Amino acid sequence: MPERRWVPPGPYHLRLTLRVLQRGGRDPAYRWDAGALWRASRTPHGPVTLRITAEAGAVTGTAWGPGTDWALETLPTLLGADDEPAAFIPRHRVVAQAVHRNPGLRLARTGLVMEALVASLLEQKVSTREAFAAWRRLLLRYGEAPPGPTPDGMRVPPTPRQWSMIPSWEWHQAGVDDKRASAILRACRYAPRLEDAADMDLPAAMRRLQLVPGIGPWTAAEVLQRSNGAPDALTTGDLHLPGHIGYALTGHRGLGDADMLELLAPYAGQRHRAARLILLTSRTPARREPQAPLGRIARL
Repeated sequence: MPERRWVPPGPYHLRLTLRVLQRGGRDPAYRWDAGALWRASRTPHGPVTLRITAEAGAVTGTAWGPGTDWALETLPTLLGADDEPAAFIPRHRVVAQAVHRNPGLRLARTGLVMEALVASLLEQKVSTREAFAAWRRLLLRYGEAPPGPTPDGMRVPPTPRQWSMIPSWEWHQAGVDDKRASAILRACRYAPRLEDAADMDLPAAMRRLQLVPGIGPWTAAEVLQRSNGAPDALTTGDLHLPGHIGYALTGHRGLGDADMLELLAPYAGQRHRAARLILLTSRTPARREPQAPLGRIARL
């Protein structure tokens, strides 16, 4: 089988780097099995399955399917080869400790906008549990079996056309309300233009995504963190993130977006990386959730 080997220039942690691409523990497009990461995705040249392993200081990817050449060509980028963690300078003791304890973290870059966009739109204004359940149900029903010898139950996400053909009652049965479903359908109509954002700088990419009604700054940032590996794509409008960042850096509860932006101002250009490192620490306040918790909220 075609494969490619990449040797990271320093410490590297495969699971930590790529786990942002996983949508819940039962994601049909992402699986850890027998020490290998399996990823089913839809490239510009068709579906592909990637099996990724890390050992002896190197990462090896094996691919199956029509998207094999594209997937192996971009494998180092997916793994974070284009990321520059050395450019990050900690400004707080907590952040410096997080850098020290997680030297293998890199920001992945998939180059696939629609893949991240549909999943992020499903997460608007609901709990992550609900969003992950919807993603799983829809992929199992409308995704296709991935090429190659994959673990059971894996699926390649639908094409934009396939997403747009899902009947309205299927969205409802998956727990997806009309507003989120409509935003996904609108995005599918402009899929080629949205995919172009993968090659844009962050401000231009943010503007491009938000031209579609239903895609706001929360959703755009969540997408570009994954598709572009954008180190400054800080998520705003989130129910929990400002509280986590504020508590970790100040010990105070109840902080909002404005407070978070002020605290992370010294990390301009690297605010997403700073936030992600902070979330890897144990300095987060205990959640005080109602019985039916709301998850991350997008400001549309």
